[in-house]
Amino acid sequence: MTTTSKNARSAPSSVSKISKTRRSKAKPTASSDTQVAAPAGASKAPSKQQQLAALIVRDQGATLDQMIALTGWLPHTTRAALTGLKKKGYAISSDKVDGVRTYRGMNESERL
Repeated sequence: MTTTSKNARSAPSSVSKISKTRRSKAKPTASSDTQVAAPAGASKAPSKQQQLAALIVRDQGATLDQMIALTGWLPHTTRAALTGLKKKGYAISSDKVDGVRTYRGMNESERL
């Protein structure tokens, strides 16, 4: 072996030593006192799926256009969310009157 090939092999190891020392330095992290705790009386806003469930369990139910306006979803996404509510135990029925489909739902606990 020649001395140039030994130097070529040792060069990457010296580079890795430098990068290892850089990795070992501690990076500053965000301190916990910058986070503001939520007031005890405040609660999270309901999710879009919870809002959708509240909309369909009303006596008058909800049309697809009303659900889209509430959530901002596309029609196929809104109908898929109704399927998700069915899987969570909601009994969902739909009626079509004068060309407008209305969805009504009932929670499993309300059916009993």
